[in-house]
Amino acid sequence: MREDLIEQLETWHEEDEFEEIVDAITEIPEEERDYELISHLGRALNNLERYEEAVEQFLLIEEEGREDALWHYRIGLAYYYLKRYEDARRAFEHADRLEPDDEDTLEFLDLIKKKEEKAKAAAARAARSTAARNVSAADFWDDSHPAAEQYTMASPTDGLIASVEEELVFKLPPHYVHMMKQHNGGIPRKRLFVLGGTGSEEKESITISGILGIGREKKLSLCGSAGSRHIIEQGGYPEIGVVIATCPSDSEVVMLDYRESGNDGVPEVVHVDKADGYRITPLAPSFEAFVNGLQSEN
Repeated sequence: MREDLIEQLETWHEEDEFEEIVDAITEIPEEERDYELISHLGRALNNLERYEEAVEQFLLIEEEGREDALWHYRIGLAYYYLKRYEDARRAFEHADRLEPDDEDTLEFLDLIKKKEEKAKAAAARAARSTAARNVSAADFWDDSHPAAEQYTMASPTDGLIASVEEELVFKLPPHYVHMMKQHNGGIPRKRLFVLGGTGSEEKESITISGILGIGREKKLSLCGSAGSRHIIEQGGYPEIGVVIATCPSDSEVVMLDYRESGNDGVPEVVHVDKADGYRITPLAPSFEAFVNGLQSEN
């Protein structure tokens, strides 16, 4: 009788009749279910994507499953799809120790490694972003500067942001938009950007005058009369993106460079020197990295 049931369970599994397996086993009183039956039940629940229930069943036979690679693999599978990646990793590592080089186990370990690396990178980016956003506008902007009024405007509405992006034909970086909603354009207290990093023996640098805000109201705004399009067209600058900051010299600008990212991607920040044959010098991989890299001039 029992052999017939096990054979039937295997047949249902091959035919993807997982509900039949669950129904058949749950009809058996709990105290009469052994390791093999509960293993079948847990596997069927996994296949039905009922992962919480699967974990509950596998934990009922945890002691018996300690030296069974398949038990560790199956509970690892449930943990993985529940996004409990640390638990899943431990389970798959144990399965690999018991049955080395199983392709499915190694594949899940690789997937978990990639997800953990991605999560760490995201956490690091979030921490950097939070730190940058925790710097108050008063700390970043020099509103007492005589020229500050030429750049600064009221916080842009979502409608204004959309219309400016449509006119420019480029999607503005999220960090830039966030900053402009807090303080729309102006002159930073720190305006020096060192090229090549602090380890460079010859510390060449560029200095900005101010950052253009989102709008049309001020001449020195993205779509103002002396804004990005005007600067590019009048100065003959390359059509690679958006002028985001002016420099003391009329022959230099800082631009968002969309050549690699595409118009809707995250642009790099570059310096363009008209006097040097429109030489393009990379500054930072993102606007956030650029503003975080600004230093005091003295």
